[in-house]
Amino acid sequence: MSRLKEKYYNEVVPALMKEFGHKNIMAVPKVDKVVLNMGLGEAIQNIKLLDSGVEELTMIAGQRAIVTKAKRSIAGFKLRQGMPIGCMVTLRKERMYDFLDKLFNIALPRVRDFRGISPNVFDGRGNCTIGIKEHIIFPEVDYEKVDKIKGLNVSIVTTAKTDEEGLYLLKAMGMPFRG
Repeated sequence: MSRLKEKYYNEVVPALMKEFGHKNIMAVPKVDKVVLNMGLGEAIQNIKLLDSGVEELTMIAGQRAIVTKAKRSIAGFKLRQGMPIGCMVTLRKERMYDFLDKLFNIALPRVRDFRGISPNVFDGRGNCTIGIKEHIIFPEVDYEKVDKIKGLNVSIVTTAKTDEEGLYLLKAMGMPFRG
């Protein structure tokens, strides 16, 4: 069992049950999945950028990334429907907990001028999305081999009903929030 999953069951679940008055352990919110998304709009001109993005996202997640394609054509961007435009990975179970542990304890503290994540990153249903400007904060990415610094989005989907429960859950799991 991963370190973060063990912490969730031993410390976070009892704290959430006490804080929000849940009687049943199954009613306690948990992290459902983590989705990593890298939008590579410049891949329209340079297809090698997409290949390196897929390779780097696969290294970060520990799971093969899939290529996403454009849903519709946009003439202003010289984009046609079906063109490869990004990549994504969905993590669940053990890999999800391992990635979150790495994100909270290793990657986010490496961000320049990091003061914590804003508590306003929630969507109204307890889910959280963080934008990371530089993918090189992850230890798996070799800085010498990177041709271009890319950004990525990390969406943490929880079973929490409200933003307050989601915030408490992620804060108790070790996510560094401001204030």
